[in-house]
Amino acid sequence: MVDKRVLFGALVLAVVAGARMASPADPVVPLTPAGILAKVTGQNPTMRSYQSDVHVSCRLLGFPFLGARLDGKSYFKRPDNFEVVFDRVPSYAHGFTRFYSDIGDPSSWAKSYYIEYVGDTSFNGHRDLVLRLVKKNRGMIDHEDVAIDPVAWHIDNMQWFYYNGGYVSMSQDFRREGPFLVLSAQHATIRIPHIHAMAEASYENYLTNVAIDDAVFTKDGGR
Repeated sequence: MVDKRVLFGALVLAVVAGARMASPADPVVPLTPAGILAKVTGQNPTMRSYQSDVHVSCRLLGFPFLGARLDGKSYFKRPDNFEVVFDRVPSYAHGFTRFYSDIGDPSSWAKSYYIEYVGDTSFNGHRDLVLRLVKKNRGMIDHEDVAIDPVAWHIDNMQWFYYNGGYVSMSQDFRREGPFLVLSAQHATIRIPHIHAMAEASYENYLTNVAIDDAVFTKDGGR
């Protein structure tokens, strides 16, 4: 019997782990976690905030009629606020109507993770820098690997490796919105014991440098 809560939790982890905005930059950077993250968090310096619509579909492979469709909004506000809020969720996921994800905001990673630079990897025909994140308060995940484009300084791919052998991979696409390069889509593969699922997320209707109520980021809902 598939545990729908486990599936939904893995989906949410993949979806809300979105990267921040990106813009072309000098690829020369000290190969230290601090140097790399400084480039990532320095993207789009004139963007103070944004909100966008987000649509997520998830399909459980082997069970053609079991899936989820989620619609909501993503929010960002400098210096370090990132949030995804879904409008409606399936009845089995009532505890997940609001999500708060430190992983969605690289400027907050050092608070929650031990971070090291572990080399580079190939991604879509170019080389990416790889940071390994290990949660300071250990949970179900052994480590996370983050592949970062050393020219655009956005996050191309994230991978979560679970102690039980489970694995989640999420890649990202970007597009231009005026002067900003923004997240347009995410593609996730979820392989955890007894569950193999695919998820797709799309982002549209961006509003940049708009007023966002701080109450959106009040951490009293999600997990």
